Amino acid sequence: MSALDVQVAERLAVVRDRIQRAGGTDVTVLPVTKTFGIDACWAAVHAGCTAVGENYAQEVVGKFAALEHSFGVHFIGQLQTNKVRLLAPIVTVYETVDRQSLIRELAHRVPGAAVLVQGAALAGPGKGGCLLDDAPALVAAAQEAGLSVRGLMTVGPTTGGPEAARAGFRAVRQLLDRLGLAVCSMGMTDDLEVAVQEGSTQVRVGSALFGQRPPARALVR
Repeated sequence: MSALDVQVAERLAVVRDRIQRAGGTDVTVLPVTKTFGIDACWAAVHAGCTAVGENYAQEVVGKFAALEHSFGVHFIGQLQTNKVRLLAPIVTVYETVDRQSLIRELAHRVPGAAVLVQGAALAGPGKGGCLLDDAPALVAAAQEAGLSVRGLMTVGPTTGGPEAARAGFRAVRQLLDRLGLAVCSMGMTDDLEVAVQEGSTQVRVGSALFGQRPPARALVR
C-alpha cells in the first residue's frame, strides 16, 4: 500500500464520518479525480470506492483510453455533444444531461447509457443544468430515447456558504421523489453536510480526499 493509498483511505474515513454525522446512512462517495493522475484513481478504489468522477473529456481520454480498469468513470462536467463519441468507450454514467441535443447524441452513440439529468439549483452561471421546471420533460425524453435515467444531479452555489445551497438541494430532492428516481447526486466538499441533510444519495468529493488540485492544463491531453 502506497503513502497515497494510506492518505486517501484516511481522508475518505473522515468524509464518511461527516456524512454519518449529518444523518446519512446510505450515501455514496464519488471521488472527483479531475486534474489528478491515475494513482489518485487507484488510491480511491483501493480505499473502497467503485467509481471516480471526471470533468474534462480530453483528460478522460488521455487518462483512461489505454488503461485496463475495473472501476466506473462518471462524467460530471459540462458535456459538449461532439465529445460523446470520444467518451463512449470509457464513461459508465453521464451525470450532466441537460438538453435534448445531448440526449439524442447519447442515444445514438451510447444506446441505453446510464444518465442523470442535471437541474440548475442556484448554482449560478457556467455550471450547466436545465431549469428544474424543465427536468421532468428531459427525464421523459431520455427514457423514451432508451437511456437509463438513474436520477438527478445538481451543483450548489459557489458563494454564500453551505447554507446557501439548502433550498436548491431540497427542491431537487423533492423533484426526484416526484419522478420516482433513485439517485440524487448533490453536495461537494464544502456543502456535503447540507446535501446529505436534504436527501443526497451521492456526494462528489475531490479536495477533501486529494488536497489542492494541480492546474487542469498539466494533465489534459
